[in-house]
Order: sequence, then C-alpha cells, then structure tokens
Amino acid sequence: MTALTDLDHPTKRKVVEWASAELDDPDLIQRDVDCQLWTDGWQRAADYGILGAWVDEAYGGRGHDVVTSLLMFEGLGYGCRDAGLVFAMTTQAWTMQPMLQRFGSDEQKQRYLPALVDGSKKAAFCITEAESGSDTFAMSTTFEPIGSTAAGESEADGFRINGTKSYITMAPAADVFMVFATKDPSLGQWGVTTFLVDADTPGLTVGPNRPKMGLRTTPFSDVTFDNVEVGADQVLGSVGSGAAIFSASMEIERAFVLAPQIGAMERQLDETVAYSRQRQQFGQPIGDFQAVAHRLAEMKLRHDNSRLQLYRAAALFALDQPSMEAAALAKIQSSEAAVASAMDALLTYGAKGYVTEFGVEQDLRNVAGGVVYGGTADVQRNIVARMLGRRS
Repeated sequence: MTALTDLDHPTKRKVVEWASAELDDPDLIQRDVDCQLWTDGWQRAADYGILGAWVDEAYGGRGHDVVTSLLMFEGLGYGCRDAGLVFAMTTQAWTMQPMLQRFGSDEQKQRYLPALVDGSKKAAFCITEAESGSDTFAMSTTFEPIGSTAAGESEADGFRINGTKSYITMAPAADVFMVFATKDPSLGQWGVTTFLVDADTPGLTVGPNRPKMGLRTTPFSDVTFDNVEVGADQVLGSVGSGAAIFSASMEIERAFVLAPQIGAMERQLDETVAYSRQRQQFGQPIGDFQAVAHRLAEMKLRHDNSRLQLYRAAALFALDQPSMEAAALAKIQSSEAAVASAMDALLTYGAKGYVTEFGVEQDLRNVAGGVVYGGTADVQRNIVARMLGRRS
C-alpha cells in the first residue's frame, strides 16, 4: 500500500488499512467483466461496521456523526479497488438508510435497519424511470388506494402500485425497495408518495442485470410493478410526502455519495506519483518532465479542492444549516475532477494505463458515471444558479 499523501486522519487511516487487507480481491478484473457483486466483500464491510457508520446504535449501527462516517467512506474508497462494491454500499448507506431512519416509523426502522446494517439484507432506491431522469417528478409509476376505505388515501387499508423504474442501482440483489410513485402524473411533486416494498411481493419483477461502462460490479436493472399491493404500514413518512423525502435524500447523496471517490482519487494520485518516479524514459524518471509534473500537480489540486467541498457541505449539514447549494457544488467539483484526474493518470501510465490488467482504465470507466448519477452536472449547475438567484 502506498503512503497517504495528506490529511491522514486516524479514522480514515484505520479504514484504509483494514480495507487494503480485507477487500483486496484478486478476482476483481474478472468480476468486472462478469458484472458480479462481490457478496463476500459486502459482508466483510458490514461486519466491520461500514454500513452502520451513520445509523443509530439502537438499530445496530455505530452512531457516528456525519464527518466521522464520511472519513470512514473516504478511507474505504482509498483502500478498496472494487469501486462497484464501494458504490453499492455507499448508495445504501447515504440514500436509503438515512431516509428510513429519518422518516420511518419505529416498526419500519426495527424491521429493516438492523438487517441492512448487518448485511443480511440489501436495499435499492427506486425513483428513476426511462422518461424521467433529471425531470424527477415526471414519473409514470402510479399508486391507488385499496380496501374498504379506498376513497380516502390517508385512511386506506393499502395501496396498489403500477409502473416501471429504470437503471436502479442494486435492484438485482435487493431485498427491499424504497419506491416513489404518484397518485396522478399531472400533479408533479405534489402527488408523490414513498413506499417500502419487499422483493418477494407478488407482482414485483426485477429485470436482468444491465452491463454498463463502469461500476460494473454494482448490479443495475429495471424493476416492474404490476398491481403490487402493499399495506398502509409500508408508506414511508405519510401519503403525499414523497417529494420532501426525495429532496432530503438528494441533499445528502449529492455531496456524500462521492466521499469514497475522493479517497480513490488520493490513492490514484499516490500510485501515479510513485509510477512517475520509477518509470524511466530518455534516461530520467518521467516525473522530471514538466508535462508529467504539471499533470500530477493538477491531480493534487483537484483532489484537495474536492475534499474541501465535501467537508464544507458536511460541516453545514452537521450544523443544521442549509446545505443544498454546498452539496451541488461538491457534486460538480468531485465528479468532474475525478474524470479529469483519471484521464491524467491514464496519460501518465501510457500503454500500461490503457490495457485492462493494471486497473488504470477501469478507474476511468468507474468515475465517468459520477457526472450522471445523483443528478447530472448540468442539473447541479442549475441548482447553484437557482440558489444564487434567491439571495438578496
């Protein structure tokens, strides 16, 4: 393992050392080809406490604050080269679980959180549809009340869900789905409700795993709901609160889901610096050439700027201050910086970076999705511009 370049926080260091030893998987390249989740690695991380970092101890978690939890995930990104495994754990830990803990009933939290934390169950967050990506609330998945009191949604015995969600992270492996559906598509955000739906519910069908450019070890598929019936106790929050739940989840996810990627950027920088010292061309290390040296400097600058944006958003969140703008800025900075630095690493490694066996090209493919998932970079810029317009 190469030495950390900076900001060697003991919490982060501890996770780096653990992940480097326990999540060093020699079959990564083949699993990347096969698009297979490393379930043993998932369980090891759960046993170590990664999934429960930001979950209350009452539900089996570690009860850490947001900054300590982010340090753990940053260390995970540095120490574990399987970015697909890391991303899968991160989306559950920073999207699904916080919403369940914040909006769930006591019964819902007791039913799901301990199993999610200990690794015995996995979860998927279902909002995206084929025709409603950035236009989130233009969804066509609908719900209707059922039962003897079906005339009133808030008093219904249950609900029936119909529709299809697309590009759902972890769907092929999930045991429970957090599903967003609308009473009427014409209502936009005002018609949305969130449901907790178990994978074995009749009418719920998970499509085949969809191969993708990067993060290939994260399962990814469509989910279809054909007259799926759920009880009233499976509504998360209250009927009609789906937009508020989604907004809360995005404020967390936009910034924090990229914490492992910042750790991976630091590892990539350390490895690229080391390679530039030992690789000789024209009788000298390639790092002595200004073109290479400047690439390394840019990688360092991007990493540090991304890390500062991440923990600025975390500080605002921890202080219960508005953090939507900071989260969007962190998402833009981190996602675009990761792509640029992965490209610089590939250029520095040359042919060795382009072939599959050394993992450099895999790093580039893995970070490409960061400018898309959780809201595209364009959408994040719209959020920032809108927030600027609200200032007096």
